[in-house]
Amino acid sequence: MGNSMMQAVEISAVGGPEVLRVIEVDLPVVQAGQVLIEVAGAGVNRPDILQRQGVYPAPQGASPLPGLEVSGRVHTVGEGVDPELLGQEVCALVAGGGYAQFAVAEAAHCLPVPVGVSLLDAAGLPEVYMTVWSNVFQRCGLKAGESFLVHGGSSGIGICAVQLAKAFGACVFTTVGSEEKVGAVLEQGADIAINYKEQDFVKEVLGATDKRGVDVILDMVGGDYVERNWKAAAVEGRICQIAALTGVSESVNINRLMMKRLTHTGSTLRARSNAFKAQICAELKEQVWPLFAEGRLRTVVDSVYSLASAEQAHRRMESSAHIGKILLKA
Repeated sequence: MGNSMMQAVEISAVGGPEVLRVIEVDLPVVQAGQVLIEVAGAGVNRPDILQRQGVYPAPQGASPLPGLEVSGRVHTVGEGVDPELLGQEVCALVAGGGYAQFAVAEAAHCLPVPVGVSLLDAAGLPEVYMTVWSNVFQRCGLKAGESFLVHGGSSGIGICAVQLAKAFGACVFTTVGSEEKVGAVLEQGADIAINYKEQDFVKEVLGATDKRGVDVILDMVGGDYVERNWKAAAVEGRICQIAALTGVSESVNINRLMMKRLTHTGSTLRARSNAFKAQICAELKEQVWPLFAEGRLRTVVDSVYSLASAEQAHRRMESSAHIGKILLKA
């Protein structure tokens, strides 16, 4: 392999995890305002699986290779980028191409590796922290003293949401699918963990809040959870949809939305503008990253796989048995 080539994981066809394969490709070209990162690790995320399945294509102009977040050392800087970034350890959001030995990122989408976090573990930070910050705190305006419910609390997104909401003074509810995961999310700071396979989360939330409900809900489940979230929400509650893993809701009682004066919003991150993502990065650096040094936030890594074992990493994620982030080591 020459200096102009690298190993990367491609999606060779639409299909199951077996379609992921390691190939040799040219090093990506750095444009103005960008950096080339020598990748230490890449985070595995649900959108990678959806892209592999053919239902979440890369945005126009982005790398068709999977991978939305990386960590590593800045190898090359493009025109207009501070040369002091060269050699710096960073983690970054990327529009694609993270499953590789090198990846291009906008310089404004790079964050320093937080104090106390290893370079590899930092690969699992950008996507989840940017998603949770933009949805829970920016869109839904979660404040200290409010109550918050996140579904899938043992996932990468879930654990990040639990820790962040707790760090900013909320009472945190979460749903998980096993007693092992109940223990795991309580360790991460959740006040109440609900095993959705054995308990009705609506009943549990209303019981714990004297029928008031919760102020903010972060949902990635969709389907019949839409209606159930409305039941579990407080008057003037805010719900943010970031995925619909069980599909779309066939019908909802819109009267409940009106009577409770609920706000149900949603977003995806990948297609947002570079300026929007840069703004989130700036806010995270100022308001969130110092919490790692204080020990109030910490990484939770479920498992680490090699690039050649990306298939196994996807199978692990699809099993939903993981607790925390799944990473690839470049």
